[in-house]
Amino acid sequence: MDKEQILQAAAQIIRQNGFHATSMQDIAEAVNLQKASLYHHFSGKQEILLMLLDQAVDYLTAHVETVIGQELPAEEKLRQAVRAHMDALSERRDLISVLLLEYRSLDARSRERHIPRRDRFEKQWRTIIQEGVDSGVFCDIDAALTARTLLSVLNWTVTWYKPSGPLTIEQIADHAVGLFLNGLLCRN
Repeated sequence: MDKEQILQAAAQIIRQNGFHATSMQDIAEAVNLQKASLYHHFSGKQEILLMLLDQAVDYLTAHVETVIGQELPAEEKLRQAVRAHMDALSERRDLISVLLLEYRSLDARSRERHIPRRDRFEKQWRTIIQEGVDSGVFCDIDAALTARTLLSVLNWTVTWYKPSGPLTIEQIADHAVGLFLNGLLCRN
């Protein structure tokens, strides 16, 4: 049993039960290890949670980075970044859910270690939006606030999206970016 397999099992259990309701014993049982053997790999639940959150942010970052360097108009770059983000969310639902729903469970020291990673990810979005503002394609808006608002809309999808539902993750991504770029108001 390797660390990655343990982390995958931990993400699934934490997503289902929540961090505080998940014990080291639960994780050990899920991967057929003795609880003491689990401590050979990890110092405790906080280390597991921090590793999961870092892994999730790195996974999301890697997906969005595929879009960042492309020479695309700002509107298309934002559309592609949203699709990449939503694809990542769909591909690793357990992992991304833990990131989005259990962040507050980190202790102060772990949170301090994690925040720079999270901030780098958010900066990718601010950069895309600021490029659109600088090129005159997007209104002169606060890029940081806009990025946080967009990410809030996209991230909350983990609570209701079902792969077997009527819409694909790509359709949901296109709808979200369409709303974001065009708003709700009809224009003559």
